[in-house]
Amino acid sequence: MAGTVKVLLKKNVDSLGSGGEVVRVKPGFARNYLLPEGLAVPATAGNLSRVAELQRLAAEQAEQELAVAQDLSVKLGAVSVQIERAAGEEDRMWGSVTGRDIEEAFERVGVKVDRKRIQLAEPIKTFGPAEVPIRLHAKLVGSLKIEVVKKK
Repeated sequence: MAGTVKVLLKKNVDSLGSGGEVVRVKPGFARNYLLPEGLAVPATAGNLSRVAELQRLAAEQAEQELAVAQDLSVKLGAVSVQIERAAGEEDRMWGSVTGRDIEEAFERVGVKVDRKRIQLAEPIKTFGPAEVPIRLHAKLVGSLKIEVVKKK
């Protein structure tokens, strides 16, 4: 394959591979992202001899990340937030509730969520309770409990 380079992944990379795998990527992706971020090393003979060690380290890190995600899932299951929105004629909501609004509401109650992980297909445009999925880990999806109420 012309135009690709081989790299050895040090950590799991979404939609690319897991730690300890040798993958082919575009040179720019390797040079500008994978190598500077410490996610991969060039696939040289010396680095290839470390494959077993890198696989073990990646597996340990994945287990730790999953444990943290499970703890966060339990924490999120116990928290519910209210988001206020103004209502117009016939109790129609002005505007909508977006991922940013949800992130800010959870920060106000002391729970840090990353809005990039909130899987909101489209903004919420109705009043009432809603459950919004959040991708906490590649193997774990939690849910955020919110209630959209009318501003008084």
